[in-house]
Amino acid sequence: MVARVSTVAFQGIAVLGIDVQVQMSSGLPAFTIVGLPDKAVAESRERVRAALNALGLALPPKRITVNLAPADVLKEGSHFDLPIALGLLVSMDVLPAEEIAQFTVLGELALDGAIAPVSGVLPAAIHAHAGDDGLICPSACGGEAAWVEGLDVLAPENLLQLINHFKGTQVMGSPEPLMAEERPSSLDLRDIKGQETAKRALEITAAGGHNLLMIGPPGAGKSMLAARLPGLLPPLDPAEALDVSMIHSLAGTLEGGRLLRARPFRDPHHSASLPALIGGGHKVRPGEISLAHLGVLFLDELPEFSRQTLESLRQPLETGRATIARANAHSTYPARFQLIAAMNPCRCGYLSDPSLACSRAPRCASDYQAKISGPLFDRIDIHVDVPAVSPADLTLPPPAEGSAEVAARVKAARQRQRARYKALGKDGGGNGATVRTNAEADGELLDQVATPDGEGQALLSRAAEKMKLSARGYHRVLRVARTIADLSGHDQVRRIHIAEAVSYRRVFPGR
Repeated sequence: MVARVSTVAFQGIAVLGIDVQVQMSSGLPAFTIVGLPDKAVAESRERVRAALNALGLALPPKRITVNLAPADVLKEGSHFDLPIALGLLVSMDVLPAEEIAQFTVLGELALDGAIAPVSGVLPAAIHAHAGDDGLICPSACGGEAAWVEGLDVLAPENLLQLINHFKGTQVMGSPEPLMAEERPSSLDLRDIKGQETAKRALEITAAGGHNLLMIGPPGAGKSMLAARLPGLLPPLDPAEALDVSMIHSLAGTLEGGRLLRARPFRDPHHSASLPALIGGGHKVRPGEISLAHLGVLFLDELPEFSRQTLESLRQPLETGRATIARANAHSTYPARFQLIAAMNPCRCGYLSDPSLACSRAPRCASDYQAKISGPLFDRIDIHVDVPAVSPADLTLPPPAEGSAEVAARVKAARQRQRARYKALGKDGGGNGATVRTNAEADGELLDQVATPDGEGQALLSRAAEKMKLSARGYHRVLRVARTIADLSGHDQVRRIHIAEAVSYRRVFPGR
């Protein structure tokens, strides 16, 4: 007899069904796991043996073979412990095979039989529901699995509790869906004195989901502005919360199995490696750009990142996904993020102040800014100078308008965009890809929603010729202009909107 238990493996965001087959046969006592397991899976036999011993159950002196099918798919992670243990219990006639067959199982076993949390429970729950199965997962992860409506979820704290449930001596209740608590931010735009142009650019960035580059000397407030962007963004809607939480579930960063409510804000240090930023590693995991999906990726001191790491951002910025290619598999993660970058104008940072600038100015500025390649620079919608704040500005009272007022305008602008693209069938239905903000609109869609009036078109044409804008730069000006029009409540993109959008395109020295 071969006992079978269903579990899953992960390839990027994709979930693959795995059949755990357990056979006990006569022969010399042995415990073998086959089916391309990695080191963590191969060590499952010791954890499973110890957990069963903790319950007073000894494995019979037989030849035990565990096959993880399909055998040509690499099996990674410790979540195979629990399905292997249940397969052994079915083979030993401790648990009924018919009831176990109705569940997809994942969980890591401690030596005392406790079931430890694992990553990937939320996508596994969606996969199980699609296959009309229930789900058995660790108690700490039950809150995220319970969000899948209509799914039968068992979330035991230990192996003994699960055995008692199937034997009818202890009934387990269904876990409650959990949502992360909304933590009010103490960061407000009122904290920033001066920098009205940068605040306006930040508002446009938030309203349209655009990429932003801030250039200014040290201490001008670039990081302060970036840190206040999450306070301007609307919270995740239910569908977006599910998308973002799936990625964080795979990465193992969901706290207590609670789905995320706020948009993620990731700010890796400039020493971050390419796999850390894009994703990858020995076990392919989502990188910072995927963890920032539908949120913000803030790169401070942009030129200090390695050239290879920065260039790897070019494709995800266009496609909204990160694909990690390996010899045995290709893993893809969503990566539709807002890039917010900050940098000094030169290495010393004081290019505009002759009394503080180094002796190599302005050549040092050209060399320093040239670390950002033209193609990457062209993918950033808004470029804004953030000058040093004068002592007179610091003595002024706080501004009357703070984050709450700006966030209200951003919310209204985003609602206009959602309604517009939904009317055009771009809300994910039919054959169209989901378009949430103006930053996601392609050239064909811009022709429908962002065609400027006669004066605006004439200004845009002259600006494109004078500034030598690429086709990508041309369309990004249109996207920003469409967002400016949304903020002002206009259906038609006008000359004044084009003029402001063009003012946010910058040509670096030497280009």
